[in-house]
Amino acid sequence: MKRVKIRQFVGILLLGFLISLGFIKPIQDYLSIPTDITVFQGERLTIDQKHPKATLYSSDQEESILSIGNIENNPQSFSIEANQDGKAEVTMQVSNLPVKKMNVKVLPEFKVIPGGQNIGVRLNTVGVLVVGHHLVGTSNGNVSPGEKAGIQVGDIITAINGKSIQKMSEIGPYVKRSGESHQSLDLKIIRNKQTLHKKLTPVKDKSDSSYRIGLYIRDSAAGVGTMTFYHPDTGKYGALGHVISDMDTKKPIVVNDGQIIGSTVTSIEKGTHGRPGEKLARFNDGEKVLGSIFKNTQYGIFGKLKAPMRNGIMDKALPIKLSHEVKEGPAEILTVVKGEEVKKYDVEIVSSVPQKFPATKGLVVKITDPDLLEATGGIVQGMSGSPIIQDGKVIGAVTHVFVNDPTSGYGVHIEWMLSEAGINIYERNRNGDKVAS
Repeated sequence: MKRVKIRQFVGILLLGFLISLGFIKPIQDYLSIPTDITVFQGERLTIDQKHPKATLYSSDQEESILSIGNIENNPQSFSIEANQDGKAEVTMQVSNLPVKKMNVKVLPEFKVIPGGQNIGVRLNTVGVLVVGHHLVGTSNGNVSPGEKAGIQVGDIITAINGKSIQKMSEIGPYVKRSGESHQSLDLKIIRNKQTLHKKLTPVKDKSDSSYRIGLYIRDSAAGVGTMTFYHPDTGKYGALGHVISDMDTKKPIVVNDGQIIGSTVTSIEKGTHGRPGEKLARFNDGEKVLGSIFKNTQYGIFGKLKAPMRNGIMDKALPIKLSHEVKEGPAEILTVVKGEEVKKYDVEIVSSVPQKFPATKGLVVKITDPDLLEATGGIVQGMSGSPIIQDGKVIGAVTHVFVNDPTSGYGVHIEWMLSEAGINIYERNRNGDKVAS
């Protein structure tokens, strides 16, 4: 008991001493700094503080992976410089008393080539997508066999009578044979990631004596967007920054495969308060396929390019910034507003959310460039995926426009797009080398 009281007494005296020296504020500053921080090799991580006696050192002085700056001479901040990849435990002190430990992970330098090119997108769905019901006029009245069978808008038909279905044209022969034999079709469908089986009996349309199922269906979708990045080591790319949804069902399209194609912007419908603008574009003549699409997620579309794509103004690979490194202030985007020419435009990062786990809408971006505002009114449909550059580093992509303020919108952090593309910037092999599968 005496030892406990003595420690408490010493602690009170020490606290009073620190208060008298004005050390409480730097302690509070230190405690507000994240415990786990990640930086890339060759970068400087600056932590703001103002107390002249605070110092920073590595727990492993003999083989330190960090170049530690101290602030005995009262500069406004100190920096951690990453010398090689690995990990370190950094202890922050006030007057030689440990205040907080911080785990610093240093990653190998990672670079991607920014995009900005306008692209055409063509998606082929997994199976055949149901986008609506319609009534078939029969001798016994109007009926929709599909609706009667319990088929819902958004369902994906993947098989009929045990046979795989990929295209709308494959359904007709099954419907005809079923109608003529008066036997029901066994439909295998996917609904909200669940597999179901439904029995559907076609009916004869009295207007042309053909058999119908009373469903509107679709097996592909097309549109335009903007390339975000290309990873030269793997050939993988990311674009759009948001999911492609079916225009009728409003549900994400489940992709079987797809292609990206060269595209030319023909005109711009400017955005106004309450009405988003739009890039009007066409697929280039010949519809040359630039790459494949293997994924459509809330972070964009992803695949592999057949050959490297160049934007003509930033064709060298640039490093990236993780979400906690992005700061409010000036930045740039790359995009096309006329023809195929990629241009650089000024924007402002209004806010950035440091995200430890994948999430959309991590950035708020405001267009400040007068030329872009004159041409588009701000962010318009088709601009999604335009890469955002800050301090010579790729930080993310434009994704959404604010309907009531077309000059501003959301963006997604680049690290989540890289992850969706199958590029793990945190992974190493047994030799310690970076792995990007």
